[in-house]
Amino acid sequence: MSATVADVVAARVPERSWRSEWRAVKTVCNRELIRFVGNRAQIMMWLIQPLLFLFVLGSGLQSLSAASTSGVDLKTFIFPGVLCFAVTFSGMLSAASLVWDRELGFLRELTIAPVSRASILLGKCLGGAIIASSQGVILLTLAGLVGVPYDPILILGVLGLLLLLAVTVTSFGLLVAVQIKQAQTFTSIMQLFVIPMVFVSGALYPVSGLPTWLGALNRIDPLTYAVDPMRRLVFDHLDVSDAARQTLDPGVTWWGWHLPSALEAGIVLALGLAMLSVAIWRFSRTE
Repeated sequence: MSATVADVVAARVPERSWRSEWRAVKTVCNRELIRFVGNRAQIMMWLIQPLLFLFVLGSGLQSLSAASTSGVDLKTFIFPGVLCFAVTFSGMLSAASLVWDRELGFLRELTIAPVSRASILLGKCLGGAIIASSQGVILLTLAGLVGVPYDPILILGVLGLLLLLAVTVTSFGLLVAVQIKQAQTFTSIMQLFVIPMVFVSGALYPVSGLPTWLGALNRIDPLTYAVDPMRRLVFDHLDVSDAARQTLDPGVTWWGWHLPSALEAGIVLALGLAMLSVAIWRFSRTE
């Protein structure tokens, strides 16, 4: 009986290039988007909590706060904060896909592919940022219902800030996710960070006249520097009294100096890039 020799098939692993790395980023990003779009129930669930804050909490507290808002509807005031909350919540949950991929074994398949781990994380960050921004865009279409005008400059400015916040929050979520092995642990940590960040940022109340300890926490909360310029942008397009503006939109100050919106946006962007860089470094060192 003659022995048969199996044919040997030559395999060639292509060299890495910026084109292959960009293709990997787009592939991972598209996977995140396809998974999100295919789950309509999840989209609705992610929107329920911001809508409750905006229409239920805002309407319920309006009668109590009418005397202190100088005629400004409370829903109008908290609208920028609710937008930031929706993006923060969605960005963190989008980053959780990294933990789920690790539990299901899909992450191992990604990491043995001939692409850098930085491209994998960049793709997840891009996909998560797009998903988080889309949640903010959906809520932004309801601006007219809470007295916020559909001014083109206002809409473009808010969209830009939402995108910056989405990148930063998703980067923070990935930084946490690269160090977490179980999805339940990630959910607990997310709740530990997101809810305090939202309340401390002044998303639902003015930052003027805060106690010293709360004012200090407000200044070190990254979300503060997204809520404040967005609220300032909204109030710039409202016809309100100086008293209402001073009470509801006093701005963020450092030792008496009012931070300009451009600097606040720069702070948000710098934090996002820093956290993404650390997340990539940590992810590249994991087994």
